[in-house]
Amino acid sequence: MKITLDLLRRESAHSKPYRQKIVFETNDGNATVATALTQINASRSYLDTDCRPVGEVRWECSCLQKKCGACAMLINGTPRLACDSKLRELGDTVKLEPLKKFPVIADLIVDRSIMLENLKTMRLWFNERTKADETIGAIAYEASRCLQCGCCLEVCPNFYCGSDFLGTAAIVPASRIIAAAPDEQKKEIFREYKRHSYEGCGKSLACRNICPAGIDIDSLLVNSNAAAIWKRKRRKAK
Repeated sequence: MKITLDLLRRESAHSKPYRQKIVFETNDGNATVATALTQINASRSYLDTDCRPVGEVRWECSCLQKKCGACAMLINGTPRLACDSKLRELGDTVKLEPLKKFPVIADLIVDRSIMLENLKTMRLWFNERTKADETIGAIAYEASRCLQCGCCLEVCPNFYCGSDFLGTAAIVPASRIIAAAPDEQKKEIFREYKRHSYEGCGKSLACRNICPAGIDIDSLLVNSNAAAIWKRKRRKAK
C-alpha cells in the first residue's frame, strides 16, 4: 500500500505554514495515520516528493488506543484521532492538518489548554465526596468517556477560543456533575451551565456524529437541560 501524506506544516506558532508531501509505503493493511507518522519520525531518512528531507513531524500521541484523545487532528478535513484512522480507508492521498479552533504550536500540535480552563470556569468538580447511585450511574458513565480531544469543538459553529460558550467538551463533563452533585452545590453549577452552555448552544448538534468515543451527546444534553433549566423554571413558576 502506497499513500501520499499531504501535511500542513509550521515550524512554530509565528512561522509561515507550508505544505509537504511524503510518500509512505507499508504492507500492513491495518496501518493508521499514527503508524505512518511514527515510522516517518523513527526513520528520519524520508524525503518528500520534492526530494527535501522531511525531518521530524511534530504531532501528539500517548496511548495510541483511542483512549486519550491526544492525537486529534484534521484528516482529510475531518477532525479524527490519528490512531483510529486506517490509511486504507482514506484514499491515495491523505491530507493532515492541525485542528483550526486552537492556536498552533508546531506542525500538527495545537494548544488545547483552553479546554481545561473552561472546565475550571464551569467549576466542574465535586465539593465533597459524592457517590453516584444507580439512577444516575448511566449518565455518569457516559459523561466519563469524554476524551477531551477537541473534535467536537472543531465542528461546532458556535465555539471559538475565548467565547462565553464553552462547547460540548464542557457540556459533557457538566452533565455528570449536574446529575451527581449534592443539592447545595447545584445552584452554582446550574448558573454556570446556563451561561456557558445552554445559552450559547445553537442545537446544530454537529458534535453528535464526530465524537471518537461515540458518546450519546443528545441524551446528556437533554438530561442536563431538563435539570438545570426546565425543571428550575417550572419550580419558579409554582
